[in-house]
Amino acid sequence: MTMDRKHLTGSEGEAVAGRYLKKKGYTILGQNYFCRFGEIDLIARDGGYVVFVEVKTRKNEEFAAAREFVTSAKQERVRKAALLWLQKNETDLQPRFDVIEIIGQGLKQKINHIENAF
Repeated sequence: MTMDRKHLTGSEGEAVAGRYLKKKGYTILGQNYFCRFGEIDLIARDGGYVVFVEVKTRKNEEFAAAREFVTSAKQERVRKAALLWLQKNETDLQPRFDVIEIIGQGLKQKINHIENAF
């Protein structure tokens, strides 16, 4: 898979995850937040929470579950990026870190939303 295809798959997965969260009543506050520490795929509001969402998209789970790619190093980068976002965006909301796995393609996609994943 080329980097362009990999990036496209990731972008498609983030769009699917954004639509999924909106259907669940979340408000999307941001997407693809970049800073010196890394990237946060989606930032959303869910009631009293500001939710930092890591989206993982895979064609299948033959090699490993998508969530297994959210390593402790990745979690630390997301936490640091979230802290910077919180410093720049004053809020009384409680932070939460979720992972959304999107497995499959087209009509055969399965979405697994793991709230409070780390």
